[in-house]
Amino acid sequence: MSDEIWDPGLQSERTRLAWVRTAVALSSGGLGAMGLSARHGLPLGAIAAFVPAAFCGAALLLRTGIRFRRVQEALHGGRSVDARLDALLAWLGTLSVVAGALVFVLVLA
Repeated sequence: MSDEIWDPGLQSERTRLAWVRTAVALSSGGLGAMGLSARHGLPLGAIAAFVPAAFCGAALLLRTGIRFRRVQEALHGGRSVDARLDALLAWLGTLSVVAGALVFVLVLA
């Protein structure tokens, strides 16, 4: 049994695609929710609740290439990978979607 972290499989590529899907869902979901809120005539505060989701998704999407190279270098070098910033961006984006949806429902109710 080997002590190497690196596995020649496609795990890092699948992880990269998962991050891309998360980023696209956050950015397009945030933009779509802002448009839906604006069409329903909600106040600016309700529309602005979705802005962080769009920005977090865009930031994650921009970081995808950098993150992939860092993951590859870490795996080939036998080091651990630090994804705390990306996890924080995903968490903040998801939290803003939930907050925006709550505001959307409360205003329309």
